[in-house]
Amino acid sequence: MKFLKNLGLVLLLFILLAVWVVLPWQGALILAALLALWMFVFRSGMQTRSVAAVGISTLTQRLGSSAVIVVGIAGVVGVLVSLLAMAEGYGQTLRNSGSLDTAIVMRGASANEVSSSLTRDDLVQISQAPGVARNAKGEAILSAETVVAANLPVKGSKTDDQASAQVRGVSEAAFAVRPNVKIVQGKSFQPGLRELIVGKGALRQFDGLQVGATMKLGNQPWTVVGIFASGDAMESELWGDATMVNDAYRRGNGANSATVKLENPAAIKAFGESLENNPQLKVKAMTTVEFFAKQSERMTQILRIIGITVGAIMAVGAVFGALNTMFAAVATRAREIATLRAIGFRGLPVVIAVMLETTLLALVGGVIGGGLAYLVFNGFEASTMAAGSVGKLSFNLAVSPQLLWEGIKWALAIGFVGGLFPAVRAASLPVTTALREA
Repeated sequence: MKFLKNLGLVLLLFILLAVWVVLPWQGALILAALLALWMFVFRSGMQTRSVAAVGISTLTQRLGSSAVIVVGIAGVVGVLVSLLAMAEGYGQTLRNSGSLDTAIVMRGASANEVSSSLTRDDLVQISQAPGVARNAKGEAILSAETVVAANLPVKGSKTDDQASAQVRGVSEAAFAVRPNVKIVQGKSFQPGLRELIVGKGALRQFDGLQVGATMKLGNQPWTVVGIFASGDAMESELWGDATMVNDAYRRGNGANSATVKLENPAAIKAFGESLENNPQLKVKAMTTVEFFAKQSERMTQILRIIGITVGAIMAVGAVFGALNTMFAAVATRAREIATLRAIGFRGLPVVIAVMLETTLLALVGGVIGGGLAYLVFNGFEASTMAAGSVGKLSFNLAVSPQLLWEGIKWALAIGFVGGLFPAVRAASLPVTTALREA
């Protein structure tokens, strides 16, 4: 019978934790309000408040044991939020790279720009599709772009290590389809010349990219003439004239992709259907928001899995720390709890009071851990490792309010589990036995 009781308790615990994981902060506030209402209106709630007040008032006498819970949970939350901030920052950087009124066109079966190819005829037909915005001269606002990789020396490396940087050949319309790109130092490249502008992220990652520096791309000398900022993934790239990049890498007169300005966000439907229904084209079109969201999806999932796995491993240790601490705390208060039950206090108020004490310590630990993660890692500069022909991506870690809430939820969940079993034991222990143990 005892085994079935314990099994039921464990199953209930898993159900409650599953619900808690998906609970938004509004739901948590509602639960807190209902708990407060119960504690001030109902008799059993008032008993809970009395028992909890006594336990919380003695926390100052148990600073050492209480600190075990707070520090353990703060460590879990701090590490968890910091790791998840990598995924959040990476995803934000790529999502910021797109907009709803621009579209990217690639070869139909291509997963990314590097594996795509468009001919000159393809580019002409794409520019004539309905929904494409036009400038004052009536020309389609379309940037035919070539993406290649260049190995550059990593900044700060003492062993002359090199990594892959992404070089993008663009047309003059690139600044019209990406108005957030601004030259912050030097000037823009001139069409027809081997000149480059470098993103701020690439400048931080690689050596030899300051204005006036020369470098080799495709065995040809190029000059860095400017630095640009965009606040997105483009900052990790080097830009030059598409015709000159094609010539340096012997790419002919085609491109990897075409980025177009749409008349309005709703124009993507007519634009995409026109290209798909064109028998001479085998291309696919999507908004740049959708494109970059897909590009970030896999890496974001990997980073989240790593963060949650590490956090879960640390959480197990924190739970055991909380269990040991609360079992010890309950044992020292066995006589007090037994006396309360002897004079009419029921088991439920005792259980909830002990759990409130643990939850309060867990909340303090969660706030400390989340706060430290925000102060240390929010905005922290990081970069991905280059893979294959894809260059390194520079991004800033982002500790968002949602991540802080996730950290608080983990903290409260650890406190809930760590306090539940000691609380149940305190409430279910026979009064006579509790008095003898005390």
